[in-house]
Amino acid sequence: MTSQIIIATGALFGMLAVIFGAFGAHALKKVLTPEQLQSFEVGVKYQMYHAIVLLVLGLGFKDMLPTTIYWCFTIGIFLFSFSIYGLVLSDAKGKKLKFLGPITPLGGLLLVSGWFMVLFNML
Repeated sequence: MTSQIIIATGALFGMLAVIFGAFGAHALKKVLTPEQLQSFEVGVKYQMYHAIVLLVLGLGFKDMLPTTIYWCFTIGIFLFSFSIYGLVLSDAKGKKLKFLGPITPLGGLLLVSGWFMVLFNML
């Protein structure tokens, strides 16, 4: 995986995290319960944390980053954070998309796997 793709992916997820965070803090504050807003914020935080990780990895790897690390973080962000967004927003509309519930931990597992692979590659 090239550093340009990794950095671009990190930048995209970072930009979206800022947009979603602002959306949550302003537009959704009036619509969501405090618990729903807190869950939404967890999705935004994890998205931003891992966007920064992708940027650091893209900037720091002299050799090519193993593709599996990139995909674990990229798919993990999408499954974890975006399933939280979907769960919270659908719940706020009274039509909770329950099928998204099991997707969140799969995304979390991919994020943990990405971290493990970074550690393994550094040793």
